[in-house]
Parts: sequence; structure tokens; C-alpha cells
Amino acid sequence: MTAPHPEAPEAAGSVELRCGGRTVARYEYRPRLAVRESPRPYLHPVRTLGGTAVTELRPADHVHHLGVSVAVPDVGGANFWGGRTFVRDRGPVELDNHGHQSHLGWTDLREDGFTEEIAWQRDGRRLLTERRTVTARALDAKCWALDLTTELTNVCGEELSVGSPATNGRPGAGYGGFFWRPPIGPRPPRVFTGDAEGEEEVHGSRAPWLAMATDAWTLVFAGATEDTRRDRWFVRAAEYPGVGSALAWDGRLPLPTGRPVVRRVVTGVADGRLERAAAAEVAARLTGKEAPR
Repeated sequence: MTAPHPEAPEAAGSVELRCGGRTVARYEYRPRLAVRESPRPYLHPVRTLGGTAVTELRPADHVHHLGVSVAVPDVGGANFWGGRTFVRDRGPVELDNHGHQSHLGWTDLREDGFTEEIAWQRDGRRLLTERRTVTARALDAKCWALDLTTELTNVCGEELSVGSPATNGRPGAGYGGFFWRPPIGPRPPRVFTGDAEGEEEVHGSRAPWLAMATDAWTLVFAGATEDTRRDRWFVRAAEYPGVGSALAWDGRLPLPTGRPVVRRVVTGVADGRLERAAAAEVAARLTGKEAPR
């Protein structure tokens, strides 16, 4: 499929994601967003099977947080995260360096999922081509799974790497990659892994799975490949709720020309609060299916 001209306006577009006959998410593949927000496709709203929303869009605290998306603060110096850029010895700085992700087309499109081609561009130049696969499947009557695989390929003809505020001098801020922004509730959510409890303990940890729970909903995140499980978890709970799988926690991640970097995160979306044993059972079921091809 021919890519749209990088300067040409794109019509807004979205598709519904359905699971067991219910609409569980909407995917905005051509959103209309300000350049400063690093425009990109995103899932919002994502809902439990009972209809409770578990994503937030453009919250006042971080307007560039867009439901569930793949966002990276530093791809060869281009900001595909949104907002300010962390510059070593200067801190967060407003820079004219924002990129955008452009929908190129579908290679597969069904009611329960899709495979999409996306161009990561900056100033009309394509840096990366992404193959993104998203699938919804039921786990039981109160829980379903959102399966997201991203394959990022360097197509710019030059060496590229992924960085983060942490690799640029801000310890602990290694975010970038898969990121899920839940809504703020009346009190901070509980966050835990199989053997750790609380934001301070799970932030920056390597764990096969991580859960974020409120009285209304629980999200169980699981890395579904060895490379994904080696990445650390970026977690926020007290300031705002957010969970990401970090591509560049404390060192830059090379993007070799023509060789995809692949990550896969499967998320259990459950009604109500799950305790550790129940969350562990969900996590064990999340990665039992073959990765999408």
C-alpha cells in the first residue's frame, strides 16, 4: 500500500475491537492531535467486559498520554512520546523535535483484532516502519486479554537507537515503548508483582507479570517474549496511574538497519479487584497462546 504524503492531511479514522460479541475498545488510527503531543494511533476507551473504562485520554497532568499506545521519547533525537524533551544538564526542555506515527494500511482487519503498518516520521522523513498486531480474546466471564505486538524496523538508512530521559540523565525515568494510562480514581491503585508490593518496589523491576488493581478493575500485564521479559517495568501509582514496558531503562537500545526489534505485551483486563493469587492465575493464562504472525 502506498504511504500518504507526509504533509498531506489525513482523515480521522477508528475501528472497534470486539471480544465475545462485546465492544471492548476503540482504536483511533488517524487521530487529530497537536504536533506537541507526538500524534500516534492509540486505544481508547478500553473497557472491562462489564463496561468500566480502564484508559484515560489526554489527562490534564500529561495531555500527551493517550490511552494505550506505543510511544518513545527519543528515537535518534526525535520525540515520539510528546511533551517536553529531557536534555542532559538542562532538564525538561520544549524542543521542536516531535515526530508522528502515520497509519499506512491494514494487512489484516477483523472484529477481534488487526495487523497494521505504521510509519514513524519526523519532518517528512521516515525513520521507522512498524508492524503492529493487536488481538482481543476472552479469558473468562469477567476477564479478557489485549495482546499487542510491535515490530520496529529502522528504514532510514542510518544508525538509530532508542533513548529515554534516564539515558539522557534523569535516573528512574526509563519510560518508552508500550504504555498504558489508566484513569485516576479516588485513591491510588495497588501495584504488585508475584513477589513485590508497591510503586517503589515494582518500578524498575524485571518481573514476568505486574498487576495494577482498584475496586472497580484490575490490569495484569505480562511480557510474552524473552526480550520483553528482560525489559523493566515503568510504574506510576501515587502521582498518576501508568504502566509501561521500558525499551531503554538505563542504556540506549540499538535499532539495527532492516532488523526488527520485537516486543509483545499481553494485558488481562478484569472487572473488580484481583488479589495476588488470582492475578497470578490470570498472568499464567495470558501467554499461553502463540504469538500473532
